[in-house]
Amino acid sequence: MESIDVVVIGGGVTGLASAAELARAGLDVCVLEHHPKCGMDTSTHNSGVIHAGIYHPADTLKTRLCVEGARLLYAFCEQHGVPHTRCGKLIVALHDGEVAGLAALKQRGDENQVEGLSLVDRAFIRRVEPHAAGVAALYSQNTGIVEPEELVQALVRTCEQAGVYLLPGTRLIGADIDPDGIVLHTEREHIRARAVVNAAGLYADEVSALAGGQSFRIHPCRGEYAEIAPAKSQWVNALVYPLPHTSGHGLGVHLTRTTRGSVLIGPTIHHQLRKDDYENGRLDLEEFLEPTRQLLPEIQLGDLRLGGSGIRPNLNAPDEPLADYLIARDTANPRVVQAVGISSPGLTACLAVGKLVTKLVSEVLA
Repeated sequence: MESIDVVVIGGGVTGLASAAELARAGLDVCVLEHHPKCGMDTSTHNSGVIHAGIYHPADTLKTRLCVEGARLLYAFCEQHGVPHTRCGKLIVALHDGEVAGLAALKQRGDENQVEGLSLVDRAFIRRVEPHAAGVAALYSQNTGIVEPEELVQALVRTCEQAGVYLLPGTRLIGADIDPDGIVLHTEREHIRARAVVNAAGLYADEVSALAGGQSFRIHPCRGEYAEIAPAKSQWVNALVYPLPHTSGHGLGVHLTRTTRGSVLIGPTIHHQLRKDDYENGRLDLEEFLEPTRQLLPEIQLGDLRLGGSGIRPNLNAPDEPLADYLIARDTANPRVVQAVGISSPGLTACLAVGKLVTKLVSEVLA
């Protein structure tokens, strides 16, 4: 039987960032990832936006870790050569009745200590996004984009350099508690860990149950994307968003110019039961036309192409308020640290999450 200080279950950006930070703290760490390579689920199925921390209340982990994480992520990308840009974002009011919503959103951003926010007029919109609609906008100067797959690869390299053992294609199938820790059973071996970090994303509820942790449920929520055809992709320079859904469950179908020059339209919201279903029952392309034309009035159906999709690992059911992240020592098994429910802005927050996880693990091992 192998013995180690910490096993991180899940090789997405949350797990990788946590593993690297734990290893830098002097701990022996390994990562179990059930896919053949790291980052194949939520981490690379998203818009790649580096959020500023505008949308959620100041007292939430989503806000605190996003604001801290954005600063850390920009520095990490610069240091490790990850394609990114601080391109700025417009959140537009489509008519006069939405202007008050922009002011409320700016007030929240100011309360969250987000820098670089300003209310701008139609002339400003025309200057930075000539084809975009809107009578006014909230401009977030420090919002940006990153290439998610390159970020995952950089985090993998960081883990390897820090001495983390990465075990792709390794699924947790059971666990037992003994006086010295948790014995984790995979299909090939048994590993005794003094602490376990549950960063299993869409499968975190199943992992928690296997590890003797607290009970919760992950509610998969699929977001689908279309893309603007290359001939019209120059109509979008950076990021254009509507006001967020009043339900709080999404930021609205928005336009994202990626580091590769393509323009994504989405994501939509579709609650489902399966955690691995990215394709069945996909929306027709026509469903994207009206949301796109609200932001980009000149666009035509022939200018659109179907894109990819991603699945959010929400902790709330569709009819419940949007849940905050759960990042805490487990209430049922004190050797487990939960880092779950990491939906947007989880990509932005990942490095800050890793620091918080390391603090919690140090308490477990004290």
